[in-house]
Amino acid sequence: MTETQNNVRRSILALTFPPLFSGRPIMCNLAKHYELDFNILKASISPRREGKLVLELSGSEEEFQKGLSYLKEHGISIAKVSQQISRDEDSCVHCGLCTALCPTQALSLDHETRHVLFDVEKCTACGACTRVCPVHAMRVDVDDTLW
Repeated sequence: MTETQNNVRRSILALTFPPLFSGRPIMCNLAKHYELDFNILKASISPRREGKLVLELSGSEEEFQKGLSYLKEHGISIAKVSQQISRDEDSCVHCGLCTALCPTQALSLDHETRHVLFDVEKCTACGACTRVCPVHAMRVDVDDTLW
């Protein structure tokens, strides 16, 4: 998933780190040198020290491209991830907790019906709603074929 708005690019990526780089501060450098924000969605290191990381990366288009080049220069493979948030309509109790944390207002409260509305088109699949939903009606669906 890739989204560009107000010159900010946001994309969910799967990175594979060679063993030599799995212990280095690569993500810290992306934030520090390229002013990119990241949200780690999934991470693992194999017994052979190959690292796998799924993250949401965002920043200005120019810095985003520079950051991707930096990753490639260090032998880190990059793949876009198919990810989305889904809601189990039967489980949702419309408590509204998720609306307070949604950074894109993909989740909002209809003041007339008191129901939580979910606009999938606005959703960046950050997963914030999944962590606060008391009945686990919100979930992140990741295409794990990359692993």
